[in-house]
Amino acid sequence: MEKFGALLQTQDWKKEKHVPVIECPDSVKSGEKFQITVTVGKEVPHPNTTEHHIRWVQVFFHPEGEKYAYQLANCEFTAHGEAVAGPNQGPAYTDHSVTVTAMLSKPGVIHAINFCNIHGFWENSREIKVA
Repeated sequence: MEKFGALLQTQDWKKEKHVPVIECPDSVKSGEKFQITVTVGKEVPHPNTTEHHIRWVQVFFHPEGEKYAYQLANCEFTAHGEAVAGPNQGPAYTDHSVTVTAMLSKPGVIHAINFCNIHGFWENSREIKVA
């Protein structure tokens, strides 16, 4: 039986529209607020249609030297142009990017995972230092 982790895909986000891009400082001060922005389709735009869209993005922090990660955010995108009149005729669309304000007391790794309704799960990660 295949493990769930085997379903997570990753590639170079500059060439693949599904990979979440994590933007945050390289280093932050312990206990001070900072922002983490996760965008899907930063270089190669991802469609945002009723038929093909990003459903959600989750952001995690894995502290250096610890076994478990902590979930920082779970953002669900629920409007993709659906309407009674038909697909892509609706008045509302949610963009597949999210900004999270966080505080850390230890260095570690920020992880982002997203789900495309057609192409599955995608991941990326970025180290962050804490001074």
